[in-house]
Amino acid sequence: MTAASSPTSALRIRKAAVLGAGVMGAQIAAHLTNAGVETVLFDLPAKEGPKSGIALKAIANLAKLSPAPLADKNLAAAIIPANYDDDLDHLKDVDLVIEAIAERMDWKLDLYKKIAGHLSKTAIIASNTSGLSINQLAEALPEEMRHRFSGVHFFNPPRYMHLVELIPTRLTDKNVLDGLEAFLVTTVGKGVVIAKDTPNFIGNRIGVFSMLATMHHTEQFKLGFDTVDALTGPAVGRPKSATYRTADVVGLDTMAHVIKTMADTLPDDPWHQYFKAPVWLTGLIEKGALGQKTGGGFYKKVGKDIQVLDAAKGEFRASEQKPSDEVAAILAIKDPAEKFGKLRASADPQAQFLWASFRDLFHYTAYHLVDIADTARDVDFAIRWGYGWKLGPFETWQAAGWQQVAGWINEDIAAGKAMTKAPLPAWVTDGRTGVHGKAGSYSASANADKPRSQHPVYKRQLFPDPLLGEKFDQGSTVWENDGVRLWTLGDDGIGILSFKTKMNTVNDFVLDGVQHAIKLAEEKLKAVVIWQTGEPFSAGADLKGALGLLQAGKFDDFEKMVENFQRTSMAIKHSLVPVVVAVRGMAFGGGCEFQMHSARTVAALESYIGLVEAGVGLLPAGGGLHELAVRAAKANPADPFEELKKVFETVAMAKVSASAFEAKNLGLLRDSDVVVFNAYELLYVAKQVANALAESGYRPPLPARAIPVAGDVGTATFRASLANLQAGYFASEHDVEIARRIADTLCGGVIERGSTVDEEWLLALERKHFVELAKTEKTQARIAHTMTTGKPLRN
Repeated sequence: MTAASSPTSALRIRKAAVLGAGVMGAQIAAHLTNAGVETVLFDLPAKEGPKSGIALKAIANLAKLSPAPLADKNLAAAIIPANYDDDLDHLKDVDLVIEAIAERMDWKLDLYKKIAGHLSKTAIIASNTSGLSINQLAEALPEEMRHRFSGVHFFNPPRYMHLVELIPTRLTDKNVLDGLEAFLVTTVGKGVVIAKDTPNFIGNRIGVFSMLATMHHTEQFKLGFDTVDALTGPAVGRPKSATYRTADVVGLDTMAHVIKTMADTLPDDPWHQYFKAPVWLTGLIEKGALGQKTGGGFYKKVGKDIQVLDAAKGEFRASEQKPSDEVAAILAIKDPAEKFGKLRASADPQAQFLWASFRDLFHYTAYHLVDIADTARDVDFAIRWGYGWKLGPFETWQAAGWQQVAGWINEDIAAGKAMTKAPLPAWVTDGRTGVHGKAGSYSASANADKPRSQHPVYKRQLFPDPLLGEKFDQGSTVWENDGVRLWTLGDDGIGILSFKTKMNTVNDFVLDGVQHAIKLAEEKLKAVVIWQTGEPFSAGADLKGALGLLQAGKFDDFEKMVENFQRTSMAIKHSLVPVVVAVRGMAFGGGCEFQMHSARTVAALESYIGLVEAGVGLLPAGGGLHELAVRAAKANPADPFEELKKVFETVAMAKVSASAFEAKNLGLLRDSDVVVFNAYELLYVAKQVANALAESGYRPPLPARAIPVAGDVGTATFRASLANLQAGYFASEHDVEIARRIADTLCGGVIERGSTVDEEWLLALERKHFVELAKTEKTQARIAHTMTTGKPLRN
């Protein structure tokens, strides 16, 4: 393997090694394996049992973790367990080494010396350190290897967190850096931020400071931990775990370690006096209450109730977790400038707490921008992708009115209310309206705005994650109605079809719109990609409209709607131009059925696909069962029942895949369907696939007129297994009735085994069972319950 021959090419990485089988090392190895990279997982030799026992145990443990690090649990077998005594030979043909051992400089340096002689002359070496100096680590490597070394800091859990910080040393070769960036973005599916080599880099430097400021103001304004979590979660565009729940999940000992790292490595930081664990945090750690991993920290579960620590009394009480009425009303204000003005002016301690926490976060981030990052964009993306905030600190400030907020911060610094008297940098008040604009994002070190990266890998992101105020070419509309928009981007002749409904649900406007758009495409375009401008792909049929027809007794109209659904799926399947469906996030019910009928599906790794109708008392009737029966007959014409066994349970139990790979295992995606790791590249890849199909002279499949079916014998076999489920109280009577009808449709109805039917026969069966189920009281109760609570009803 050669390091990228030019800055435009990604590294060709066939094999990787991860050093250290701890929590992060094992999960990085898992995600590299997800991405099709052969990976060796090293750890110390075990004192007892097999020499590579530590790595073996870590690999076995991957299957128990939630959320799952492996996109397909069978991939665990592909990870090679190894130890440093016997297996260093593995390193000679490794293209990338990621070191992920404990945060001890001396241990890391020893390990680098041990492996250096075993690596090829082109192997790339990286450390997953969360805060140690990358330049200092590089010094342990032989001189000829230092240009191939950098920091590659994944966030936990590595499969799901979008952020990877890439930290070059003074000597890192630009080609190596560019190649690594392309590999991390496309192959591994990450959002890469280039960080400067400063303690804790960008994400943890700002994120942990934000938590420290929050903890400081929790004490100052005498608020409960649950109140603070109510104020610092979704109410301000942050994850549900907010502040103290996040600390519990991360581990209070880990939190204290990161705080200590800041205290030890940043002695000259003007906020240094605050880099210490509060008394109550130290107290919990001393008691061994380290958060979720020990069963309690700031919170603990007692029976079904969540209790929270009362710091003043040193005991637990019931968690209330809600803001005051005044602050709830302020947080509901849409205009950020008005919201921040009211928070600052309010006498409510909760409002004062929020203003103070934001003020000190803005102050700290602006003060340190020049040291930690090239641009404000890197800071905002690091916090959004690494901490799950909807807006980064600079975006939040800019949205609230840059100069107005800067004035308030300066007033508070002058009045001694801020955490430190350090002045805001001069650039903050130079008349600007923010740090993100048409020319790019502000760089304090260059004192200029810099555009987005020109690295060729980003040409694959037709709609990258937008920063505040960023707009991308929305293309040219070909045709639209109230349900869909058909549009083109550029002049490649490929139409893009996007839904306009909430959660991209499917209603009459969408059904009619898809059919009309396909007719237009057959006249004017060479291919169509169905792609949504945001997640989910589709939450399925519009249940509200369906329930309205049922409750009004309009069963004929209801049946017509079902027929129209099937017509739409068949229009996708038999279109004269290829229809490629690009899925990311949820693709439930009708959304799943549309992709099943496409010429090809291109799915993001994080696609959660399922025929979920059984959960609301129905069965798939947009052609889904028909399509599964057709596929089973194709795969095994002599005995389609063997194939149907694999999918019957999936449909009857309304299973949803936890990844695109799992959707293939469940039979909801085909082997020929494409999986993309970076969701921002989905549209680009789908257009390439659609274009390739069109250019290769695509023709739709011919209507199937002789489909062998499993018949009444197949249905009877399924019914026997259902009787066992009911006897064991695993399924209600209505569950069994739904599953019986699913089995009957998949097997082709009351017909002799081995008979052949056509597609219309299967579609008619689907409709019949769907409408009959929909008329039942229990199904209508399930639909109504799901609509009001969002949860399934077992009746």
